[in-house]
Amino acid sequence: MENILFVASESTPFIKTGGLGDVIGSLPQALKQEQMEVRVILPMYDEISAEWKEKMEYVTSFDVPFGWRNQDAEVYTLKHNQVIYYFVANDYYFTRKGIYGYYDDGERFVYFSHAVMEFLNQGLFKTDILHAHDWQAAIAVVLANILKPINDMKTVFTIHNIKYQGMMPVDIFEDFFNLDREHIGGLEWNGMLNCLKGALFHADKITTVSPTYAEEIKYPFYSEGLHQVLLDRERDLAGILNGIDPKDYNPMTDPHVSFNYRSARSKKVENRLALGEELNMEMDLGMPLYVIISRLVEQKGFHLVQHILDEFLQEDVQFIVLGTGDHEFEHYFSEVANRYPEKFKSLITFDEGLARRLYASADFFLMPSQFEPCGLAQLIALQYKTVPIVRETGGLKDTVTSYNEITGEGNGFSFTNYNAHDLLHVLKYSLEIYHDHEQYQQLIRNVNRSQFTWKNSAEKYVELYEKLVPTPIYG
Repeated sequence: MENILFVASESTPFIKTGGLGDVIGSLPQALKQEQMEVRVILPMYDEISAEWKEKMEYVTSFDVPFGWRNQDAEVYTLKHNQVIYYFVANDYYFTRKGIYGYYDDGERFVYFSHAVMEFLNQGLFKTDILHAHDWQAAIAVVLANILKPINDMKTVFTIHNIKYQGMMPVDIFEDFFNLDREHIGGLEWNGMLNCLKGALFHADKITTVSPTYAEEIKYPFYSEGLHQVLLDRERDLAGILNGIDPKDYNPMTDPHVSFNYRSARSKKVENRLALGEELNMEMDLGMPLYVIISRLVEQKGFHLVQHILDEFLQEDVQFIVLGTGDHEFEHYFSEVANRYPEKFKSLITFDEGLARRLYASADFFLMPSQFEPCGLAQLIALQYKTVPIVRETGGLKDTVTSYNEITGEGNGFSFTNYNAHDLLHVLKYSLEIYHDHEQYQQLIRNVNRSQFTWKNSAEKYVELYEKLVPTPIYG
């Protein structure tokens, strides 16, 4: 049994801003089922609720050598769903509102990685493999490789989104790193220190969150400048698709859903009528309901939507958008709602319960992303028996297969080129299939059979770990 330490900046159910938190909250439990001993270490943010903090137990405290100074750290722990979590507390860095978006984020998370090294030095968890996630934990890989707090410990680094890299000026190297100047080369990129690049340089193995994204990031369009680094490490790069926890996303048991169901379309209709009452929107059951549930940002493909939405709304359809983000898109969708009050609803907010009710009520879910490392929303849509419509990129390509009228295969609709006319074409095609009873029933049967649980993903991670540590050191 390998001992794995996950290093990350967020995890459900304690603190979450996006898909990273879902992965760190679910994957360790799936790995435990595969006989891996997995523990997780996180920052102790002020916004972790008192309910969780009251359950934590004090473990230890120590000084963290951090450039020219020492910073303190206290470590707390709790066990949740059979997984042990550790929390690194430091008032200066983590007692703040929110968890990202500060001018000193680089310093905060480099400190966190130094604290992880000191934690390992304490000998509290004899780690075989340190598995760090995204740029906020990337320096833990760099330090582990150079400082070697545990002999023979291996490292894995997972890219959840290569767009965010943790860039800092080169001249802070001595201030933030307890390393000889000779090691700056592994971190330097385009005249800056780049946390993510440092992990790509130093990690024993690199993974990302879908097979297609692992291929895409070898090319300039998707790599945010790091394609050559990834090509240099190509033999050590693997794409392992994220999963979904069917206990968390289950329309049969979801307390947010008005009428629980397994797959019955009649219950979908009841949920849609209840949603209409909640939103003061008269639902026309002769029309399909399309929904978008997303951050309203360029990455998610909304410039394409802007070009074709007016034309698509001439069809017999209803449409609801839920999300917040860039002012451009918030304003645009609000304006569309004013022009088409009977067909279109714009909900510029985010509410997890309302999102679940939208999934449970909709016929189609739209996600035309410019890029998407894995994507969770399309997996949730499939769980709630809602047909996804996506662009073929990253994990969207790996999880949604376009419906084929001839073979009867496919669990959704997709288009290849980042082009508004292609999006409009696939939307109109989905409408044709919706009105063809036999074809639509076959499509729904395919959706009902779609399964993307963490078990398959966990098995692939186990294979990766066992290649790194074929004979466990501890166990």
